[in-house]
Amino acid sequence: MTDRVDISRLLGDMRAMKAQTQAFQRPQGIGDTPNGMRSLGALPVEGATKVPSFGDLMTQAVNKVNEVQKTSSAMADAYERGVAGVDITDVMIASQKASVSFQAAVQVRNKLIDAYRDVMNMPI
Repeated sequence: MTDRVDISRLLGDMRAMKAQTQAFQRPQGIGDTPNGMRSLGALPVEGATKVPSFGDLMTQAVNKVNEVQKTSSAMADAYERGVAGVDITDVMIASQKASVSFQAAVQVRNKLIDAYRDVMNMPI
């Protein structure tokens, strides 16, 4: 049971992903109207914010999928060898996580390929 999902680590990962996505969102309070709706006014440009490139985000995502698959494989091997403390439920959860993350990566790849084909088929 040493490899159970650590809630604080999971929450930390979720907060890190939220911080990465907030770089692309409008800052809170700017352009807000009194009734809570946002106006269409211009936003100030902040030079201090470093926005990660699309390639960097994709590399991080692929590396994360690879990490999850390696962890799943290591847990399955440990269970097969009879290592104490490795529970079948943990192995199955890790396997499902790896499967879901890989399927999501494949779907993103398919959408990117479709978008590329659409752009390439556009008339000039």
